[in-house]
Amino acid sequence: MSKKLAVIFPGVGYHTDKPLLYYSKKLAKNKDYEIVEVKYDLPDNSAVIKADAEKQKEAFDVVFTQVTDQLKDIVFKDYEKVVFIGKSIGTALAARYNMTYELEADQIIFTPIELTFAYINPCEGFIFHGDADPLCDTDMCTQLSDELSLTYVVIPDANHSLETGDVAVDIANLGKVMGMVEKLL
Repeated sequence: MSKKLAVIFPGVGYHTDKPLLYYSKKLAKNKDYEIVEVKYDLPDNSAVIKADAEKQKEAFDVVFTQVTDQLKDIVFKDYEKVVFIGKSIGTALAARYNMTYELEADQIIFTPIELTFAYINPCEGFIFHGDADPLCDTDMCTQLSDELSLTYVVIPDANHSLETGDVAVDIANLGKVMGMVEKLL
């Protein structure tokens, strides 16, 4: 049995028991991955941070330090396969960690934020983006994904949680997304 690791990087309000991360974790566990969930606390409330670019940068640096501290004892080279699964700010943290420590982790990127693209490098994985997501411009997301040769899926009418408001559509979309996640794992 190969030694595999999945590191889960949640969003600020999107914890690991919400659908995208919950089912990704279950799929990884079913494929014998060791699961590590990072946690972080923002230095200010999210409304204050969103309103100020300098506070955003400061908060991101503080949270990155928290992530680095939590992962410091993992010897990534001991694993045959490493997958980072991120949501929102977690996608940027995962990409920055991967780049900073020169890892070659596969990436599952759920609803990236613009900052994610400052750190991501070509990798195996998928980007899932909703075209009604107010936190990341669809044209920018697809253009940068193309430039980096990243595989992406744009879900029509989906918001930052990849939800449309139509439960049947959301469940069908979730099934398709998890099918792609399972293939990568």
